[in-house]
Amino acid sequence: MNLRRRRCIIGLLLLLPLLALPAFSPSTYAGSLRAAQPQGIPASLLAALRQGGYVLYVRHGEANVGEDRPGLRPEDCSAQRNLSAVGRGQARRFGSAQRELGIPVATPVLASPLCRTRETAALAFGPARVRAEPALLRLYRLSGGGTAAPAERQAALRVLDSLLERVPPAGTNRVIVAHNFPPGVGLDPLPDLGTVVVRPRGTGRGYDVVARIPLEAWDHRHGR
Repeated sequence: MNLRRRRCIIGLLLLLPLLALPAFSPSTYAGSLRAAQPQGIPASLLAALRQGGYVLYVRHGEANVGEDRPGLRPEDCSAQRNLSAVGRGQARRFGSAQRELGIPVATPVLASPLCRTRETAALAFGPARVRAEPALLRLYRLSGGGTAAPAERQAALRVLDSLLERVPPAGTNRVIVAHNFPPGVGLDPLPDLGTVVVRPRGTGRGYDVVARIPLEAWDHRHGR
C-alpha cells in the first residue's frame, strides 16, 4: 500500500467518531437556554390569586446596611439592618408585579415593626396602605435576631398561626411582610422577597401551604 493511500485511510478512521456525534443547531441551543431560565407562576395559581382568599407571607428585601444592635427599638432605624439599594429595588419590583398581574391586596398590608420590613411594604404598596403589627416582632426574635427561649418560640409560632389562619376580606389577599425562619421552623428559610402562599381555613382551623414563590418568578408576567 503506497503512502498516499495509507494517509487517506487513517484520515477516514479519525473522522468516524465525529460523524457519530448528534447534529448541533442554534435553535437547539436556544431551547436549552430557555429551559434553564426561572419559570413563571402557574396560570392556575395566578387565576386563584386573582379571585382572592389567600395569605401571602413575604420576607423583606435585602438588608445589609447597618447592624442590629442589642436592645434595639423598632422606631430607631440607626440601630438596625436596613434595606440596601438592591433591597429597595426588590420591594418595588414585587409591588409592581402584584399590580401588573392583577392580584388584589387587602388593606392594610401587615408589616413587622422593624424598619426594613416596614420600608419593604411601603415601597411595594405605598406607605398609606401599611400597618405595623407589633406581634410580628416575635418572628424577628425567632429568626435569630435575638435569643428565643422555647416558650418564646412557641409564642411566636402561635402568632404566626393566628395570622395565617385568618381569612382575608372577600375578593382580596392579605399580605404579611416580616422575617425569615430557621430551617425546620415556621415556614422554613426564605430568600429576599420570597413569598409563601397560604390558604387559610379560618381561625383555629389551620392553613395549607400552597406555593413558595421566589421574586424572580413574580417577574415573569405570564403564567405557564
